[in-house]
Amino acid sequence: MNQIQRTWHRLTPKQKKLYLESLSAEALEALHTAITSPEQKAWRDIARPEQLMPDGDWLTWAFIAGRGAGKTRSAAEAILEQGMAHPRIRIALVGRIPADVRDVMIEGESGLIECAKRMGVELEFIPSKGRLLFPNGTVAYTYSSEVPAKLRGPQHHLAWADELSSWADARKGDVVDTAWNNLVLGLRLGKSPKVIVTTTPKPNLLTKTILKRSSTIVTKGSTYDNAANLAPVFKEQVLAAYEGTRIGRQELMGELLEDIDGALWTNAVLADALWVGEIPDLRRIVVAVDPSGGDAEGNDEQGIVVAGQGIDGYYYVLADRSCKLSPQGWASRAVGAYHEFKADKLVAEKNYGGDMVAAVIKQIDPDVSFKMVTASRGKAQRAEPIAALYEQAKVRHVKGLETLEAQMTGWTPEDRTSPDRMDALVWALTELALGKKAIPDVSVMTIGQSNAWRV
Repeated sequence: MNQIQRTWHRLTPKQKKLYLESLSAEALEALHTAITSPEQKAWRDIARPEQLMPDGDWLTWAFIAGRGAGKTRSAAEAILEQGMAHPRIRIALVGRIPADVRDVMIEGESGLIECAKRMGVELEFIPSKGRLLFPNGTVAYTYSSEVPAKLRGPQHHLAWADELSSWADARKGDVVDTAWNNLVLGLRLGKSPKVIVTTTPKPNLLTKTILKRSSTIVTKGSTYDNAANLAPVFKEQVLAAYEGTRIGRQELMGELLEDIDGALWTNAVLADALWVGEIPDLRRIVVAVDPSGGDAEGNDEQGIVVAGQGIDGYYYVLADRSCKLSPQGWASRAVGAYHEFKADKLVAEKNYGGDMVAAVIKQIDPDVSFKMVTASRGKAQRAEPIAALYEQAKVRHVKGLETLEAQMTGWTPEDRTSPDRMDALVWALTELALGKKAIPDVSVMTIGQSNAWRV
């Protein structure tokens, strides 16, 4: 530490404030260079390339990544670097709610105050005024997305918008008097105003609008990028719970899961359907097959889905065993699932393959409880009542059904492709929930009966 650094750090906050107010802008920059500690440069030495604020002429830097990917630290370090390099600038700190600004952006373990300490810089937070004071005269003002009107008048050189996808009015997009619109319209100080966005993406209008603009530089990352710095218990329990799920794709991988116009299922509905707890005892279990017929060569997949009706009144999708095999192959796979899950019924669609479907299944196991179903209506008409069950939050998915779920959210009635997995799902839930022999909700199976199954 040089003599100027030692002298500076001996001063009280009040003495530092009085001294800095007496300096010109040029003198402030010179002092900043002189008192910069080795710890400040250390961030650039340890940061991953995507964690550093990009060069160039841009308005928005959007760091889109999963939980724990290092977004907060990246933004805090960038704000500090800019705030210290440019004395007396005005910075806006905008979070989802006031507590997020205080607890995450300012006082959090990767927030501004802690990052500043590593640089040998003291920041003074005045909660009652919503201000964070830098020693060189720079001031950061705090705002909440819940009160967009407070952003309507103030002007800033720089801004940090945290968890933007979860802002109160993010669904409205970039329209007049939203928090984002007021923030950006207030970025009119200095020659090159900028806003840093850190968020785990959600498919709302604001997120989509910002990411599509040419003035936005997008950096992507995942939780796994920062795995070395995460607690072992987080990696062992949280990552394990959500790997292979749609929530995991969004919250861990940082993917923007967009809905398709006309699709019968939305990402939000399937996210709500995820079940990571213990499966209750099940009244009935069904294996449904949507065969493609013929050889494996050149044909669609054969959909094979296992679902059950719980004693709690919910329907549980337990497995997706879809494949692309010969009739003998997919029939063996379906019968195998029937025995594995101790199913009550194996249901198969007759339309593809006709009587061959029943014959090949009985050839594998003549004792299987088998039911042939015929599609008398179109796929969309058959699927709509099942989609309604999801809207009513009556269906739950175990993790690991990503391919099935992608087909559910990606297929529309105008699509000419054959959604075999989705069709098998529809047949299974139709048999359980809408079939003539579906057990009514008032019927309860005794826990521990032979077809009870748990994950």
